[in-house]
Amino acid sequence: MSNEIAGLTPKGLWESFYKLTQIPRPSKKEGKAIDFIENFGKSLGLETIRDEVGNVIIRKPATPGLEDRKGVVLQGHIDMVPQKNSDKKHDFEKDPIETYIEDGWVTANGTTLGADNGIGVAAAMAVLQASDIEHGPVEALITMDEEAGMTGANALKPGLLQGDILLNMDSEDEGELYVGCAGGTNASVEFKYTEEAVPEGSVAYRLSLTGLKGGHSGLDINRGRGNANKLIFRFLKFAVANLDARLASIDGGSLRNAIPREAFAVITLPSENADELIESIEEFEEIFVEEYKGAETAISFTAEVASLPNGVIQELVQDDLINAIQACPNGVIRFSNDMEGLVETSTNLAIVKSTSSSIEVKCLLRSSVDTAKEDLESSIESTFRLAGGEVTFGGQYPGWKPNMDSPILRTMQEVYNNMWGKIPEIKAIHAGLECGILGSAYPHWDMISFGPTIRFPHSPDEKVNIETVSKFWDFLVETLKSIPKK
Repeated sequence: MSNEIAGLTPKGLWESFYKLTQIPRPSKKEGKAIDFIENFGKSLGLETIRDEVGNVIIRKPATPGLEDRKGVVLQGHIDMVPQKNSDKKHDFEKDPIETYIEDGWVTANGTTLGADNGIGVAAAMAVLQASDIEHGPVEALITMDEEAGMTGANALKPGLLQGDILLNMDSEDEGELYVGCAGGTNASVEFKYTEEAVPEGSVAYRLSLTGLKGGHSGLDINRGRGNANKLIFRFLKFAVANLDARLASIDGGSLRNAIPREAFAVITLPSENADELIESIEEFEEIFVEEYKGAETAISFTAEVASLPNGVIQELVQDDLINAIQACPNGVIRFSNDMEGLVETSTNLAIVKSTSSSIEVKCLLRSSVDTAKEDLESSIESTFRLAGGEVTFGGQYPGWKPNMDSPILRTMQEVYNNMWGKIPEIKAIHAGLECGILGSAYPHWDMISFGPTIRFPHSPDEKVNIETVSKFWDFLVETLKSIPKK
């Protein structure tokens, strides 16, 4: 691994992105990166503000002759999703990201790359330090903790920013302009139980379901990928019913906004059923591979002998949990009637983890229609309450309603067409862009989201296409030059 990406063009953007990869910045632990951005603004002699939660605002005056243009806010989030392969040794709070170039893409060695949204932040940094581009008044707004709670966007106070136009640089397909996004809600479920003794004559096995692609729980939810939690509980229901298995522990998924790639469980069962367990594991692996052919390529389901646990989950709770996970909605619930191919409503059964006295289940619900999101909340609440779980909802954030009469949309369409001879696609995104929240604090803003092509965000396969970063940068520069007068 090396700093070879710092030599790519546009040089200012890639140098800034490389520096960001060297600073640990997982969600809620991005303090060093926030310090870095604040010091960066001050080192340029620009007005730099850090608000109470850690958002950073950096102001750059207009270049001569463009002082009469509308002010532009260049916005991105500093945090990244910390996901790694199970065999990768990496501490996201201490270690830099190991980047490399492969077949025209920048990617990382066994971890997320952080192009989401490091490329957007790096683009804002490059504009701030550039002396050879034309622009009106510019403000960079770098928010914190977008991925795990939209904390920075939710806490941003009205009146801090002076601009009229928001360019959110957190989209992931070059040649597309986004004018709307989904809102979201976090569902949290807790099952409490009293541990029971391991049945006599039992043996223990550790089940490992790995190799799934995972991905972004909004952008990738319609790709038909497997959910490790749903699959392992599908087997657990069979094992309990047919092999007299008992569930001792479960550990599936790690982040609400990532489709779970791996799930692990410890079970006990009568020793005379051990051979049948191994045969069943092999059969279910074949079933999963066949059912997800084309969407998944490396599903692995194994069972290894383990030490007997101290106890097992209370049988009634075990059965209710398994049935509830089986019944819980997951994936795409409904597609939009207004925009072809757009997911309207979805949910991700993201996390199922146990301790010696409780099990927690966490889901992330998304919808661009508030009433549909509320109906999905009701379905999930009913499913888990019928099973005896305690259900709470939190972290709600609004969607962003498309404005097809947006002046900045027309400007950017014209600029793109003049540069490349085609009109960019106009889309809405099934993900929680900060635009909906920021727009509620600054309702006068005219907003667009765009970016280069990024694939497999929120997973260790994340990568960003080098050619599209160059196009994204050129488009941004030309857009800033073309901002209309106040």
